[in-house]
Amino acid sequence: MNTLTKVLIVLLTLSSIFLCGIVVTYVANADNYRQKYNALRSDNDSLSEKVKDLTEQVNEKIDEMGRLEKKLNSEIAALKDKFGKAQNDLKNAEREKAALLQKVNSFASIVEGFSQTNNQQGLLLNNTLVELDKVQTEQLKQRQELEETTAALVEKMAIIDTLQADKKRLLEERTELQSRMDQLLRPFGKEVPAIVPVTPKKEIAKPAKVDTGDIDLQGLVATVDLKNSMAEISIGSADGVKEGMVFHVTRGEEFICDILILEVDPEKAVGILELMQQQPRVGDNVSTNL
Repeated sequence: MNTLTKVLIVLLTLSSIFLCGIVVTYVANADNYRQKYNALRSDNDSLSEKVKDLTEQVNEKIDEMGRLEKKLNSEIAALKDKFGKAQNDLKNAEREKAALLQKVNSFASIVEGFSQTNNQQGLLLNNTLVELDKVQTEQLKQRQELEETTAALVEKMAIIDTLQADKKRLLEERTELQSRMDQLLRPFGKEVPAIVPVTPKKEIAKPAKVDTGDIDLQGLVATVDLKNSMAEISIGSADGVKEGMVFHVTRGEEFICDILILEVDPEKAVGILELMQQQPRVGDNVSTNL
């Protein structure tokens, strides 16, 4: 046997020993690899399930994001519309503001003019109030004079009533005396001469009548004193009534009498009844022209 063969035999032996070691090692590690494979496979399956679940979750999130995106897009569109409307409203508000500013400026000028006019009216009112105070003072003075005159007139009327009563009593006494004298003198064929009054009868003093042809005053009968042939009307010097005016009293279309004005008050007047066809009443119409 040569050296080469020995070397080959040695190499073959070593190779066999190496292969045996490899086989033994493989057989010893085969179960470990299977267990690792099974473990890796189970891990892979669990990872696949997790991947599937995660994929489904990702798809759901994607769908949800799509819905949210659509919703956000619609909200963005609505907000854009609102923004456009807000811009239009802002422009309209700015135009209205400009118009209102113009109106405010015009109103300011009007108010300024009104203030000036108001000041002028205030001055005029003050002057008018001063004049009114003067007129009221004059009216009070005239009212006092009228009250004094009315009191004097009432007193005179009372005296007249007393005198008329005395006159009536004297007339009755005169008549009785005359009848007695007639009875006494008739048997002797004599008559009692008519008695002539020593003092002539006096009429009530009347003011001169005022021509009222161009004046048309109208009022009402306020009070009536038939005993003294006096009446009061509802208008006075403030309405243009003057002493001496004649007012015609009517009731409907019927003439009643005339009133000759004797005393004038700012709001009423008193006069004497003339041409009396009927007795006047309170509320009858009076006027200067028929």
